[in-house]
Amino acid sequence: MAGISLTSGGYQPSAFYFKVVFAATAGMSDTSFQEVSGIGSEIETEPYVEGGENRYVHQLPKSVKHPRLVLKRGIAKITSPLVIWCRSVFEADFAVPIVPMPVMVYLMNENKAPVRAWSFANAYPVNWEVEPFNSTKNEVAIEKIELSYNYSNRMI
Repeated sequence: MAGISLTSGGYQPSAFYFKVVFAATAGMSDTSFQEVSGIGSEIETEPYVEGGENRYVHQLPKSVKHPRLVLKRGIAKITSPLVIWCRSVFEADFAVPIVPMPVMVYLMNENKAPVRAWSFANAYPVNWEVEPFNSTKNEVAIEKIELSYNYSNRMI
C-alpha cells in the first residue's frame, strides 16, 4: 500500500511511541514516560422507571466522567520540574494553592509527527507513588503519577 500517508489514517498508529507535554515543562526532556493510561470518557446514567413499563428501565444521561490520567516512568531526580510540581502539591500542606496546568498526550509516527493528540484541562497530581521494589527482579524503579483534570478533548 505505497503512497498512503500515516497521518491520513492509512495505517493504525502504534501505541509505543508517544509524548507527554506539560504546559510548564514544554521543551524539557523531563517528561519521558514508560506508560500512559486513563485516556477515556464515560457518561454517567441515572435509572428511571417508567410507570406501567415493566420490560426495561430508562437510562438517562447525567454527566461525563473521566478516569485519572496515569503516567509511569523511572524515578526522576528531585530537581525534575515534574517532581517539583508534585512536591508542591503533596508536601506543602496546602499552604500554597495547587497550580493546575494543561497536559497534552501525543501519539507519534516514525517521523516524530503526531498522529493522535489529547488535551487535558487543569490537570494536577492526586496520587504519586513508587511501585514496589523486588529483590528477585532486575527492573527499573518506577514512579506512578495520577492526574485529575476537568475535561479532555481529542485534538487529532
